[in-house]
Amino acid sequence: MGGDLRPGGEFRATFFASGWEGTGRVEACDPPRRLLVRTRGDGDAEEHTIEATLTADGNQTTAVIEERGMPVNLLSAYGAGVQVHVEDLAAHIAGRSGRWERTLGRVHPAYEELAARLGER
Repeated sequence: MGGDLRPGGEFRATFFASGWEGTGRVEACDPPRRLLVRTRGDGDAEEHTIEATLTADGNQTTAVIEERGMPVNLLSAYGAGVQVHVEDLAAHIAGRSGRWERTLGRVHPAYEELAARLGER
């Protein structure tokens, strides 16, 4: 990732686990509690919004990551992808390397099932 990561700044990012590449803009940053960015993948017409909030919970921290603007037909891929990135981050923090291929294979079927149930409504 490179660019201006201050509010109003623009950046370029690559998520290695999924292969996503694109640009973004920092809409809000309230360290260490909240980050709101708008992203656009290379070749995508629509922007996506990603908001991360961190809340202290005793000796732990609760992280909530919310992504808005994703195409409904790609809901399962986005859900599984977010989980892969979060698990890779946790592995990195713990000093281990992530295993995104195995994680994606494990979690994607559950997201496909969830997306199918949402489509039945």
